[in-house]
Amino acid sequence: MKRFLSLTLMFVFILSAIPVYAATPAKTLKVHFIDVGQGASQLIVGSTGKTILIDAGNNSEEKTIVEYIKKQKIKKIDILVGTHPDADHVGGLDAVISNFEIGKIYMPKVVSTTKTYEDVLSAIKKKSLKVTTAKAGLILDWEKDATVKMIAPVSTYDDANEMSAVIKLTYGSTSFLLMGDAESKSENDILKSKVDIKSDVLLVGHHGSISSTSQKFLNAVNPKHAVIQVGKNSYGHPTSDILKRLTDKKVKIYRNDKQGTIVFTTDGKKITTSQNEWKANSITTNPTTTQTPKATPKPSEKPKQENVVYANCAAVKAAGAAPIHKGDAGYSTKLDRDGDGVACE
Repeated sequence: MKRFLSLTLMFVFILSAIPVYAATPAKTLKVHFIDVGQGASQLIVGSTGKTILIDAGNNSEEKTIVEYIKKQKIKKIDILVGTHPDADHVGGLDAVISNFEIGKIYMPKVVSTTKTYEDVLSAIKKKSLKVTTAKAGLILDWEKDATVKMIAPVSTYDDANEMSAVIKLTYGSTSFLLMGDAESKSENDILKSKVDIKSDVLLVGHHGSISSTSQKFLNAVNPKHAVIQVGKNSYGHPTSDILKRLTDKKVKIYRNDKQGTIVFTTDGKKITTSQNEWKANSITTNPTTTQTPKATPKPSEKPKQENVVYANCAAVKAAGAAPIHKGDAGYSTKLDRDGDGVACE
């Protein structure tokens, strides 16, 4: 009898020691490309719930951003990144800082005197937070099963767009490349740095402007999916050239102005996409690579001013004059690098 009881207890012990894998759901990572109109914002939620927020759209969208984050039941932003000082990227950051617990903040070393940027710095100071300079080579301390690497800015540039913090996120065998407003100079320096930029999902630089996403850079990234964070605008974003480049490579295109907020979910092996209730306009059932771009706008009818000269696009943006169309005060071919009649896009 004792032997029978001993064998029974041993059998129960062995069974209890066998892990029940079927009961454990696969861990996932989500990247939310939040619809903030003509602007940019990405919310990343890791496998254990840690968060990264990259940019927060314009000032006019700060309520949207705060409500969206709260709807995800998020109370803390573990890493906050302001890619560069442009208002359509950092406008809502001060509201985020005020409404949530904030971990680490990264921003590039760029001088900006705009009221929007000053509001962000004031919010940071009010909470006694510190800013770490965003630059190439940083590995951000986040989820243990994910790699978050900052690959730009590689150098120092006069143009604030070129100073954009660029991040590559890797989870398992899947990856995302988030470009901010980085343009051709930054792209070329990233390529020269020999860093691995091949990614499944590309956030298209500068809202689909012709000044970004060069063919050489796109070939190196070789994405399956591309996201264009864009809303109603007078800049001609996204341009037909960029849409054609993506289409020719058979990249699946997603646009906030067409599908609203786009959420990518990955288990480290495969990526799925969904659209949620945060939508700018009507949804197209199947994202397509043949969207018809908006026509390039006619020159603006800003009041003419004589003898206006800007040293670079950073000065134009600091003056609140960007973009400048051909015929506007201060326009020059030096500032219009892509020769499309629109400078400092």
